[in-house]
Amino acid sequence: MAKGKTTSVFYCQNCGYESSKWMGQCPGCREWNTFVEETVSRAELKQSAGQLKMRSERLKPCVLRDVVIREENKISTGLEELDRVLGGGIVQGSLTLVGGDPGIGKSTLLLQVCRNLAAMKRKILYISGEESLTQIKMRAQRLGEFSDSMLLLCETELDLIADTIRDMKPEVVVIDSIQTMYSDSVSAAPGSVSQVREATATLLQLAKGIPVSVFIVGHVTKEGTVAGPRVLEHMVDTVLYFEGDRHASYRILRGVKNRFGSTNEIGVFEMREDGLAQVQNASEYMLTGRPEHASGSVVSCSMEGTRPLLVEIQALVCHSNFGIPRRQTTGTDFNRVNLLLAVLEKRSGLQLSGCDAYVNITGGMKIQEPAIDLGVILAILSSFRNVALDAGLMAFGEVGLSGEVRAVSMAKLRVQEAEKLGFTTCVIPAACAKEIQSTDKIKIIRVNSVQEAMDALF
Repeated sequence: MAKGKTTSVFYCQNCGYESSKWMGQCPGCREWNTFVEETVSRAELKQSAGQLKMRSERLKPCVLRDVVIREENKISTGLEELDRVLGGGIVQGSLTLVGGDPGIGKSTLLLQVCRNLAAMKRKILYISGEESLTQIKMRAQRLGEFSDSMLLLCETELDLIADTIRDMKPEVVVIDSIQTMYSDSVSAAPGSVSQVREATATLLQLAKGIPVSVFIVGHVTKEGTVAGPRVLEHMVDTVLYFEGDRHASYRILRGVKNRFGSTNEIGVFEMREDGLAQVQNASEYMLTGRPEHASGSVVSCSMEGTRPLLVEIQALVCHSNFGIPRRQTTGTDFNRVNLLLAVLEKRSGLQLSGCDAYVNITGGMKIQEPAIDLGVILAILSSFRNVALDAGLMAFGEVGLSGEVRAVSMAKLRVQEAEKLGFTTCVIPAACAKEIQSTDKIKIIRVNSVQEAMDALF
């Protein structure tokens, strides 16, 4: 092969699988039509590998017990909801990926974090590849005054950005967004698999070497996942997803991956004119506007990380006018609801095969935890019999195929959250009865099966 000769390589845009030829289906992730062609220089790859080898030879291993962990290595963002998702604050030398739909509030959130850190006299560098300095200033005016500790840079060339970070040595860097960054050493368009992977690798090296805490904003695909190679999420320390209905005022920040704290932790924010405001009591906020004395409405509890979250489950069951009944779900798994309908029909003798069934988790929340199974079943029963359940009732528990109600984790925290919000009755699995006792404020109903729950409530 001649020196400097280029060759074409095909990458899967979904998982980063590399192939020398185009394939219709990716062997790695089994997705169709995800391969894109990119030009790679073998000489550049060898040179990069040689530089990495030289750097690695200068590193010296150390003894594990000599490593000192200090609490001051974590920097508070000034937002308690964000600190909870991050595992207590920003870890020094960490690389965090923030993804979400366009216009959901990713840049606004990070700009608020920069404002809080700059007020603490922290050295902040905000690098934007999508907006001009004037556009950032217009958005920042809604959030309030900024300290002189925050600096702005509009640049997309990775080498210039890396040199600026090495010279300034800021404490926190924000990259908005990773899809706009490019390196001259990679002969591919910005946003391609090669460019995104090269940019992330460079930022990872800077974060661990200086060290500096780096936040990178990532675009999402139409399926809701971060655009670019799947290896991008494996390289970073923390992956945060900004969720929420664009027409609703609240936003959910969910930690999908976190090397410094618990995963699936959530932070709740409300979008206002002056930026994002924290929602301290998320359960009370989610239950706002709940109808009174309406059939088909039941409150259940889901654990989001270490936080119990009360949500309202609504169901509507009516006789179908067509031969095939219609089933529709919003906010929960469609197949799981069909399974629960089959359990009701088989184990409890209800004739639901000729009924349309609609199940909705109010507020636009997306919950996959099986602990809400009992709440879904009670909501369906309430709508089917047109009987409204007590407004002070909360129910949780996983339902098996034989109709049994199985135990769930952290049952005591769920009951405490219901008691705090004024609920008077709680239906729980009998297997969780040992750790929970009835009090004057809340009555505990223990059930072993769906039939027992029906007999107790209907």
